Amino acid sequence: MKICVYGAGAIGGYLAVELALSGQEVCVVARGAHLKAIRENGLKLVIHGREKVVRLAAGEDPRAFGVQDLVICALKAHQAYDCAAGFAPLLGPATAMLTAMNGIPWWYFYRSGGRFEGHHLESVDPGGRQWKSIQPGRAIGCVVEPACEVTGPGVVVHHDLNRFIIGEPDGTRSSRVLELSKVLTEAGFDAPVRDNIRWNIWLKLWGNVCFNPISVLTQATLDCIIGEPKLRALCKTMMLETKAVNEALGVQIPMGMAERRLDAAGSLVGHKMSMLQDLERGRRLEIDALVTAVQELGLLTAVPTPIIDAVLALVQARAKAAGRVGFAP
Repeated sequence: MKICVYGAGAIGGYLAVELALSGQEVCVVARGAHLKAIRENGLKLVIHGREKVVRLAAGEDPRAFGVQDLVICALKAHQAYDCAAGFAPLLGPATAMLTAMNGIPWWYFYRSGGRFEGHHLESVDPGGRQWKSIQPGRAIGCVVEPACEVTGPGVVVHHDLNRFIIGEPDGTRSSRVLELSKVLTEAGFDAPVRDNIRWNIWLKLWGNVCFNPISVLTQATLDCIIGEPKLRALCKTMMLETKAVNEALGVQIPMGMAERRLDAAGSLVGHKMSMLQDLERGRRLEIDALVTAVQELGLLTAVPTPIIDAVLALVQARAKAAGRVGFAP
């Protein structure tokens, strides 16, 4: 299978190395010092001290690679929006796109059924740029569980977990999603196919909607956030507001999952959330897909989200002050 990983950072690099080593024809889109290192020395993956290095085609211009069977988008939501037109040279009539990204995806209401079918979200896809240029029929949903980090140019370190949960927007077990699961499994990943990928998207979002912005506002690690009773209570309140929104959209998740998410988060000693890492490294913050989208969906479904709104306003002000606003339509 010809696979292009668009965004060979932490998650994209992890996927690219393992897929290439399993025999797939993999190329990567990267840039800057990371791209230079990949070209000169290969892409290195470190797992529990063991190094794996692959030589693969790498470039900044997707036109160098041609049409692919699969494109894996491993960018942040605002980066994917910026690059929407850049995917075109990789896309043929049958090319699928795996959206290995956090938050509410731009294709969320494609084949969702119900009253919002076909609606596009301004918070994650202003003006419908990705919906129009990529087209939602290509999308295969993905919830990313692995914890990885780029520790230097051309070097990705895998810390924990190997599961990529995938699913078609319409919930079918299509031939393409089953083939993709097989390809990922052969590369050593756990890649279950779910018939309601939106359920898994929301469950992960329960954590991201609160942990990420609170980490930016407090500059605290995850265990410190959960270990402070008032901050833990704030996280739970934001989870409850998010739960009300996903229920208004027909996605039911047991309330007990909130306490499980909080307890699991509290066990990750010293872990910095991605949004805080981005702030410290001078990168734009991925606020919109993780928080603004919940506010937008709350307005769409007439579900109030007052605490999310307040935290969102604070983290947006923090990002603006630091010059780290995500979207720049």
